[in-house]
Amino acid sequence: MSRMRTPLGDFLRARRQIVSPGQVGLPSGAHRRTPGLRREEVAFLAKVSTDYYTKLEQGIERRPSDQVLDALARVLRLDGDATGHLRALAHPPQSRSEAADPDHDVNPQVLRLMDQWHDVAAAVVNHRTDVLACNALWDAITGDFGRTGNLLRILFLDPRARERWVEWDTEAGAMVAHLRASLGANHDDPSLNALVAELSEASEDFRRMWGRHDVRLKRRDPVLLRHHLVGDLTLWHESFPIDSAPGQRLWTAQAEPGSPTEVALGVLRTLAHAKAG
Repeated sequence: MSRMRTPLGDFLRARRQIVSPGQVGLPSGAHRRTPGLRREEVAFLAKVSTDYYTKLEQGIERRPSDQVLDALARVLRLDGDATGHLRALAHPPQSRSEAADPDHDVNPQVLRLMDQWHDVAAAVVNHRTDVLACNALWDAITGDFGRTGNLLRILFLDPRARERWVEWDTEAGAMVAHLRASLGANHDDPSLNALVAELSEASEDFRRMWGRHDVRLKRRDPVLLRHHLVGDLTLWHESFPIDSAPGQRLWTAQAEPGSPTEVALGVLRTLAHAKAG
């Protein structure tokens, strides 16, 4: 078989290069030229031959067993999201995922639900991070900055982003990892591949983060935003799939009860109501 780059091989190579020998109980050595682990070290720890592992990275061998995948996930220190991504790359679906062709129309019932949430900022976002719709509180928090458009383009291409996100590096990394998870095994999605190509060409930071192959479906830390009227906001984020529209998710953000952010959101809600009335 001829050698060719594959998503599975690229993922294994990238993750191997960010695991240090010390993390897996191996001596670091003073004259290592390879970042992270060598192929033979991964093979040894995963209890497979170096030749077999090399073929996985080179795209010659493409169907590793579940036992091999479990071993590689352990050696490469993958969490649950990254392990699921590894399995999807090794055993991609036979047909194109519905999420690769999402509906841009938002269900009216979802719109009504969001409009009833006065204390929760909410938006419908597709797998490319395009904002398709949002409620009044989301609009009040983001203004014209994130009401519509693509969140990744805003993060990496809008110079105001580094002022609005207090911890820009953390947020940007989380969003890139989310995009990688959304891509999954659907590498034939033209619109998603076009977005990756656009951002890779325009942003060195995106190229660097994308090259790490981090995968993250769920976030467990707050989003820190800076608003020009009410100051810094600490927002806890959660998202939910919309069953009636594969590829769309309902993103929510809310404040901790009794916190300064809750007070600030009350001010923004009052201003938004006055503006609408």
